[in-house]
Amino acid sequence: METWSKIVMTIVISVLVRWGWKVIDWVWFKPKKLEKWLRNEGYKGNPYKLITGDMKDLATMMKEAKSKPIPITTHDINSYILPFDHHIITKYGEKSFVWFGPHPRVYVRDPELIKEVLSKPNEFQKPPEPLRDSIFGGLLVAEGHKWTKHRRIIDPAFNLQNLKIMFLGIYSSCSDMVQKWELLTAGNESTEMDVWPDINNLSGEVISRTAFGSSYEEGMKIFQINREQINLVFQMLFIIHLPGRRFIPTKANKKFQQNVHELRLALTGIIDKRKKAIEMGEHIRDDLLGILLESNSKEIEENGVGMSMEDVIEECKLFYMAGSETTSNWIVWTMICLSLHQEWQVKAREEILQVFGKGELDFEGLKDLKILTMILYEVIRLYPPAIMYVRTTLKETKLGNMMIPPGVQLALAPIHVHHDPKIWGKDATEFKPERFAEGVVNATNNGKGTNSFLPFGGGPRVCIGQNFAMTEARTAMAKILQRFSFELSPSYKHSPFPVFTLPPQFGAPLIIRNV
Repeated sequence: METWSKIVMTIVISVLVRWGWKVIDWVWFKPKKLEKWLRNEGYKGNPYKLITGDMKDLATMMKEAKSKPIPITTHDINSYILPFDHHIITKYGEKSFVWFGPHPRVYVRDPELIKEVLSKPNEFQKPPEPLRDSIFGGLLVAEGHKWTKHRRIIDPAFNLQNLKIMFLGIYSSCSDMVQKWELLTAGNESTEMDVWPDINNLSGEVISRTAFGSSYEEGMKIFQINREQINLVFQMLFIIHLPGRRFIPTKANKKFQQNVHELRLALTGIIDKRKKAIEMGEHIRDDLLGILLESNSKEIEENGVGMSMEDVIEECKLFYMAGSETTSNWIVWTMICLSLHQEWQVKAREEILQVFGKGELDFEGLKDLKILTMILYEVIRLYPPAIMYVRTTLKETKLGNMMIPPGVQLALAPIHVHHDPKIWGKDATEFKPERFAEGVVNATNNGKGTNSFLPFGGGPRVCIGQNFAMTEARTAMAKILQRFSFELSPSYKHSPFPVFTLPPQFGAPLIIRNV
């Protein structure tokens, strides 16, 4: 027995020592080794701090920035929405890095290098982020073979023919919102209202109709949970990169985990309901979920394996978040920009009335709205929904003329590229839709607009729903401009503040008039 006890004790001690060494290596030796490599390569940044890195300073600066709006006279929002990144780059130069916990994150600002990173998704992968992954999921976070399979299954949902079918749901939702505004403004010379809640709800209803064939009310619980999750993430900035973060018993953390469970139950109910309808012989394929389930069945027939129930739930979560939050941001910033730049509001309205008059919109006519498209491109350049993409190296990987060791994260910030005067000219932070008059390719100084315009990402993983988003944004703005003119309310506070997307923190109070 004594011999066995010694053997057991030896094994336990060996395991503890090995585990302890891995922890020490993760929190100290590996970061210090990477820091040495970065400095040898000419990168500058703060010295590494055990476990937390720069997270405390980052969270403090974000909290301070969030507490106050910025002057509406400028679209130069970099220092406001990314205050810590701006601080580091100003202090150390463009060739700099920050610490996200024990992980160094290097800024990549050269469009050619960004293109290289995005074109090699297997070499430069998305680092695991439990909070992000539990909110979004699906194609956004899948890697390798899983991503390839999911993309193949989902692709049919976003082809031109299905987009035409889904246009009916988009148009119905936009019409409902405009009718609501017409009732609110009836008989008044002008009406002040915060348009942000209605636009946010609009995108939610569009997704409910086009993705799930249900009313907005049926999906209300999912939207409420998603919005609460985004607010909770900001409350947890101090602990996001701590080991075992999800077990830390803060009030926000507990609520976040509870919401993850409730969200899964709600989506499971919607999917089960649809699967039962299909099993009973109903041929439902005029929405994203129906198309997805049909495509998944075809994948199983042809290749033996498709998506699991958990996979379908993850893709539905992504439909809700990517399909509502990002597009609602795009529409509201368009209304704010057109409130500031009335001459472009007039031009867009004249074009819409020339194409459609005061009548109904149609899918084919949207492509004739050239001025509105220029405006939408300029808005999403200045206010991109995703302000930063992060990739990481799993092995030594070549980028440009460097060999990057495993464990280094790369920060690709569209907001930096979109506001760079070397690329877009001295007026890079000004609202000038005319720069897109000859398309995206010719919008920049260097004639490489496709590499420097990144609102939907790039490479093989470019956003699958970008045409859907553009259709919704065009339809919503065309319906609004047909019926109303608008300007900023004196109570408007300019505060584009990011968590995952870039919403107006203090809403969008506007003065609305019928036209």
